Amino acid sequence: MKITEEPRDTVRRRRDVLGKLRSRTDAWVATAGADGLPCLVPLWFLWDGAAIWLSTRITNPTGRNLRDTGRARLALGDTRDVVLIDASVETFTAQEVPAAAAEAFAGQWGWDPRGDHPSYAYFRVLPQTIQAWHGEHELKGRHVMRDGEWTAPAP
Repeated sequence: MKITEEPRDTVRRRRDVLGKLRSRTDAWVATAGADGLPCLVPLWFLWDGAAIWLSTRITNPTGRNLRDTGRARLALGDTRDVVLIDASVETFTAQEVPAAAAEAFAGQWGWDPRGDHPSYAYFRVLPQTIQAWHGEHELKGRHVMRDGEWTAPAP
């Protein structure tokens, strides 16, 4: 593959990342337990403009890892259009989750985990670092967020 496009600037990359957060349905969610065993699963997500909301059973490895470590890595896109998000995670039971987040999640997906099974929990994923690139020519400048702050002004 020959690269013919100029690298995007950080404003364009931020705009593209926000577009994916608003339009994508799934994210690959990577976690690890205290034993270091990695776990990678696709989950539906909701972007609320500041955080990513996930829901899964607290009894499965992903739910336990999110709760116990408070950390996750999410991936959007494919290998030629990468968005990697390293994040801190807050856990909420179905009774503790803010109603607005749970209702928005249910509204987006037509599925309300609160009524499905008591083992479902919600996870507010707060991006700390976001990287975005379209290939080797965009590796330089790939960080569009560091320490929870965007590196470029709003598009």
